[in-house]
Amino acid sequence: MEISKETNLVIEGKHDKPIVTDLIFKDDGKAKPVVIFCHGYKGFKDWGAWESMGEKFAEEGFFFVKFNFSHNGTGPDHLTDFLNIEAFGDNNYIKELDDLQSVIDWLLLPNFKFSQQVDANDLNLIGHSRGGGIALIKAAEDKRIHKLITFASVSDFGSRFPKGKKLEAWEKKGVQYIVNTRTGQQLPHHYQFYKNFKENKERLSIKKAAKKLEIPHLIAHGSSDTSVSIGEAGNLFEWSPAPKLLLVENADHVFGTKHPWNGEELPKEFKHIINKSIDFLKTDSKALWDEYGESDDD
Repeated sequence: MEISKETNLVIEGKHDKPIVTDLIFKDDGKAKPVVIFCHGYKGFKDWGAWESMGEKFAEEGFFFVKFNFSHNGTGPDHLTDFLNIEAFGDNNYIKELDDLQSVIDWLLLPNFKFSQQVDANDLNLIGHSRGGGIALIKAAEDKRIHKLITFASVSDFGSRFPKGKKLEAWEKKGVQYIVNTRTGQQLPHHYQFYKNFKENKERLSIKKAAKKLEIPHLIAHGSSDTSVSIGEAGNLFEWSPAPKLLLVENADHVFGTKHPWNGEELPKEFKHIINKSIDFLKTDSKALWDEYGESDDD
């Protein structure tokens, strides 16, 4: 059976900006395990090979969902360009958690167009990089999440903010700029980003969230990742109660993919984590917990 796609559907989130969403699935009328994918910092749902990844999951019988965080700088009319730079500057971790919540709630609405295709008891999250931290916190908060997978995930949000004089200068100016290496754009971060983090520090502790997880967690990380240290995967492995670690030899932060992706053969590193992720999601949770979970003797 061919794969169906519903693209660029708009979910109204809590923050006055659309959450643009794609669905990829086999339209066979059967309830399927759901996989919701969260992109990372300066990322978007149509980046690189994420579409190809969604197709692979759909082929294996999953209902695959990917979306743009509402304040990631893109919009319904410019899906791969950061033209909405004010929204980018107004983004923060709490907004991303709210966006993910809105996506989950939307999929489970009784009048959701494809509700017969969704197994509400088998919701799974995948997050890449910063999106890994968001997915992990949400998985610890929302008991409806069945399994968690993180790709090249960060293990701490606070350490990524500037310190000392740089932090003072940011507060004084109210904005600081980072260069988007892909486009050369100067993208703003308004000081509210840091302020919002400080106000929600407890909730935004990935360490605390990881320790509260009650579900199996697959942690995939490349050995040659220069964007997020492999040590961060080690942290997540140490904190999660039922972790499975997948270290990918010679893989970079995006597992050999790039943007744009022109439909060529997927890199072996990326194929490897997709296949391992599918195996993980198809394995019974209790079996995973028995194999990787903490025993009473630990």
